Order: sequence, then structure tokens, then C-alpha cells
Amino acid sequence: MTPESSIGGSQRNAFAALRRFSCAAAESAPADVPAALPAQEIEQCELCNLRLAPEHRHLLERATRKIVCACDACTTTFVPVVKGRFKVIPRDARALPNFQIADADWENLALPISLAFFFYDTPSQKMTALYPSPAGATESLLPLTAWEQIVRQNPVLRDLQPDVEALLVNRAHEARDYFLAPIDKCFELVGLIRMNWRGFSGGEEVWKAIEKFFVALKGAARA
Repeated sequence: MTPESSIGGSQRNAFAALRRFSCAAAESAPADVPAALPAQEIEQCELCNLRLAPEHRHLLERATRKIVCACDACTTTFVPVVKGRFKVIPRDARALPNFQIADADWENLALPISLAFFFYDTPSQKMTALYPSPAGATESLLPLTAWEQIVRQNPVLRDLQPDVEALLVNRAHEARDYFLAPIDKCFELVGLIRMNWRGFSGGEEVWKAIEKFFVALKGAARA
């Protein structure tokens, strides 16, 4: 397991995405949490400066793994980009109600908590597992054989879009929720947990926030 501070450059830059989802809780954040950007800046297209609606698209800057807010026109411009500067982050999450994973297979992933997301990281050319923590997103060493077993049981995972789409898993308490989710949605969950975590176990409020997040995600996700 590798803490955030020791992850390679491409992964460290991904954690800058947390700032995009921390505004609502900025005033109550601990002192070591980076200050949120001003609301008017967050709601501008970072490519053309057009003012954005609260619900807007995001791009992933490939070299830095920075999540960039974008207007529809700029998003359309970069849709065909495969080897260029940006990749478009999908808009919708997909629920996986028939997802198959045995408890033993989950334990073989050696994750310390029951919330995690998995995506193919092009710069490092490997599947990557991150889990939320009070310090932000933390990388876990992902046993390749364990992941391959999960893919064999769930061929839909072969359709994951590299870098911008992840398998998001919630097995906290009695939950068994699985989604193919946009990577920005996964970092939104990371930011939510970081902003609401209190004490050693997180406190009641963070678990209420997590439950609310997944209820909303499930309601919005397509089958």
C-alpha cells in the first residue's frame, strides 16, 4: 500500500481533482486541506472561459491527470482526441446489478476498506486501485491475478475506458453496489469523504454523506 505522498507524479497530479469537489465543505475543512477555488472560477470553462452551468462536462488532461471543467463546445471539440492533450470524461454512470465477486476474491485485493475504484492508468500502463481516506485518495497495490479473476467473472469490465472510467465499489457495511463510473465522480466521493471525516472512525456525518452519494448515484445511473 502506497500513501498519497509517495505515489508517482501522474497519480499525485490526479489528486488535484479533489479541489474541484471540495467547495461546499471548504469552510469546515481541516487546516491542511487545500483552499477551494472561487466559485466563479470553477464555473468557467478552463479552455475558453465561457461561464458554465452547475452541471457541466469535464476533460482529463492526459499529461498531468488534472480534471478540467469544460463547456459543451470545447467538449465536442475534444471528443475525437485519443493521443492528444485531453480525453473526455463520460457523463453517465452505469449500474452493475448483476456484478459477481466472491467475498474471498474481494479479500484477495488486499484493500483496507470496502470503498474503492479501479481504472486503467495509461501513463503507468497498469490497472490501478484507489480508495478514499481522510488524507485523500490512496493507492493500493493491486494483485494482477485477483483482478483478472474478477474480469473473467464480469466481462463488462473489458469495456472500461482507460483513464476516464472506473469500476466503483461500495461494500461498506451491508452495501453491495457496483458501478462503471466517470473518474470525476470517483474523485467527488474522495473529496466528500475527506471533507466530512471526523475522528478515528469518520463519524456519523461522513457515513450519512457516503450513503447519500450512492443513493443519488444509483438514481442517476443507467442500467
